[in-house]
Amino acid sequence: MKVLITICARGGSKRLPRKNIKLTAGKPLIVYSVEKAFSIAEILNADIILSTDDMKIKKVAANFGLKTNYSRPTSLATDNSGKIDVIKDALEFSEKQKNIKYDYLIDLDVTSPLRTTDDIISAFEMLKADSKAYNIFSVSRPYRNPYFNMTEKKENGYYDLVCKRNVFLTTQSAPEVYDLNASFYIFRRTFFEKQFNSVFSDKTLVFPVSHICFDIDNQEDFDYLEYIIEKGKFKF
Repeated sequence: MKVLITICARGGSKRLPRKNIKLTAGKPLIVYSVEKAFSIAEILNADIILSTDDMKIKKVAANFGLKTNYSRPTSLATDNSGKIDVIKDALEFSEKQKNIKYDYLIDLDVTSPLRTTDDIISAFEMLKADSKAYNIFSVSRPYRNPYFNMTEKKENGYYDLVCKRNVFLTTQSAPEVYDLNASFYIFRRTFFEKQFNSVFSDKTLVFPVSHICFDIDNQEDFDYLEYIIEKGKFKF
């Protein structure tokens, strides 16, 4: 069984410049994913590749042991570049360089570092156990349910439930839904052969994490993450 771990970190970020290497509780943000990648690689005997277009990011990762001779193509380093295309390019580069075919790929998102080794290995085993599934990714339980207490503007200019398949009077009776927290994604190699263009295939699994987990999008998120780490609210 051959496994590749990808860490994707683009240099450009309009809302938070250099967010992937921004210091968080004394360490560049990307380092939390690099360290987790090494721990997972040791368990699964996996290879690791960094996908970035930015030399500063490469240097920071190298300082913490992750060196790479791969550079993300400029065409895949724009605001409109799709995550699947970025991961697939790194996968194909690694396979060509090592002259092997990987069976599984694990992607660790830099901006959602609140993950545990148990999370990833448990999700990995879930995917392996379902031979029909193409992929699995981490999710969190949401604060709102689109079938019960989320609203959107309709074509007539008035508002109604986001999802109105049926009317549910309680959250308990509404369908179970989850937030994508972007922490990790695990794919079978066949996922990429099927040419899916998003993380949703026709046979996708999810792995609900029981702990706090969120994707960093602004300075307030960084401040909250730093508080969680410094106060020992999350054990890496």
